[in-house]
Amino acid sequence: MRGMMRFVGPGSLMVLLAACATTPPPAPAPRPMAQTPAPAPVAQAPAPKPQPPAWTPRKVVADAVEVPAASVTVTAGDSLGRIAARFGVSPGAIAAENGLASPFTIKVGQTLRIPGGRYHRVKPGETGIAIARAYGVKWGDVVTANALEAPFTLAAGQRLRLPGAKEVAAMSLEQRAEAFKVDIDDLVTGSEPAAATPPRPRPQRPAATQSARVTPPAATPPAVTPPAAAASAPPKAVAQAPLPRRQPPSKPLVEPAAFSGRFSWPLEGRVISTFGPKPGGRYNDGINIKATAGAPVRAAADGVVAYAGDGLEGFGGLVLIRHGDGWVTAYAHNEELLVSRGQAVKRGDIVARAGATGSVDEPQLHFEIRRGRNPVNPLTMLPPRTSS
Repeated sequence: MRGMMRFVGPGSLMVLLAACATTPPPAPAPRPMAQTPAPAPVAQAPAPKPQPPAWTPRKVVADAVEVPAASVTVTAGDSLGRIAARFGVSPGAIAAENGLASPFTIKVGQTLRIPGGRYHRVKPGETGIAIARAYGVKWGDVVTANALEAPFTLAAGQRLRLPGAKEVAAMSLEQRAEAFKVDIDDLVTGSEPAAATPPRPRPQRPAATQSARVTPPAATPPAVTPPAAAASAPPKAVAQAPLPRRQPPSKPLVEPAAFSGRFSWPLEGRVISTFGPKPGGRYNDGINIKATAGAPVRAAADGVVAYAGDGLEGFGGLVLIRHGDGWVTAYAHNEELLVSRGQAVKRGDIVARAGATGSVDEPQLHFEIRRGRNPVNPLTMLPPRTSS
């Protein structure tokens, strides 16, 4: 150690210290932090289309009354509606009983039979189908008994003649089950909720001014017998099965303008089932057109949508369109419905997308043309096509 020591003076010590002082290296620049890539925006699924609220017609209370049969001689100023109101029956029932054809003109001095039986007074919001089910009868039988005509719209206060309690009690189980089945006829004619305000009766011009007298069986109009005192009380209301779904509550449909008489094809495709009887006792009320899934289904004529839903067994997605003058078209087995009840459509508007819903297993469109409750062969109403 001694050979290694050297004396250093004070001045040299300062120089040595200055020389030995180490300058700290510059601090390294901070490394940029790795940027986390922003997550790619997730594709938002389209919001589901709002579905119209379930349509639940007003529950019908089976409170029909029994009205005795009578006869009346028409006087000046009488109308079918006034006579019906006087006896507590329906004008259509009188027309059907006496074989009167539309417009149900009556003449002074004419004797009319007043059909006795069971009569239900329609309340606002009730439908023909619901009324028929409450009494366990077929809506078609009610239509016939009351001579109802297109557009089959009921009104509050209107009276409907129904099959008698004894007649209903004598029905077989098969007949009772048939009364609860709903078909396109029923949807066309009986699914409309009754208007709250009854329409004004059409005035009838008397055929002559001569006087005539009313001759009911008693000196006074027959009294309405309450159900509790009737000889044959109406049966208890039958439990009502659910009616077709997805019908929004709305005002009664506006009747379309007069029909032009012109239909167009609702879908391009080959006709795979024609109108009329089929093997096994079946019957096709329209035609079936082969389709591609999702193909546009178009309105065959201008009109107003009377029904759009999937509540009719076997038909899947179904659209019914009224065209005025009692004409109706039906479009069934659709996978998607693009219109709603009460919507006005023009010929060629897309109302649905073809599919294989209901009782079919391949995409197709079941298409019907009806005049009231009567199906018409669509091939006689559609323009000819170069290819089948």
